Amino acid sequence: MLTIYGIKNCDTMKKARAWLAAQGRDYAFHDYKTAGLSEAKLREWISRVGWETLLNTRGTTWRGLPETAREAVDEAKAVALMLANTSLVKRPVLEAGGRLLVGFAEEKYREALS
Repeated sequence: MLTIYGIKNCDTMKKARAWLAAQGRDYAFHDYKTAGLSEAKLREWISRVGWETLLNTRGTTWRGLPETAREAVDEAKAVALMLANTSLVKRPVLEAGGRLLVGFAEEKYREALS
């Protein structure tokens, strides 16, 4: 079973979900905004791909943080930030069997799901 994590109105999420639908792939959708994100799940992902991969430093949420929050980020600070504001978790995160994909790239999805 595939599970895709993210935020419903995110453009990248819409692309990923449309691609999965076009491929006829069934998936469960977990919306961070409504269902939250557990620390255990976040730490599991970090152990697999690293906090640097998961922390979204390109979005408006990151830019809206105070400078002090954006300085000297380490794993502990990144975890706290992402749990406090799930918009700081890159999207989408796709769990596909034993694979974990962060972000959407059609080629990577095709390779992982073939």
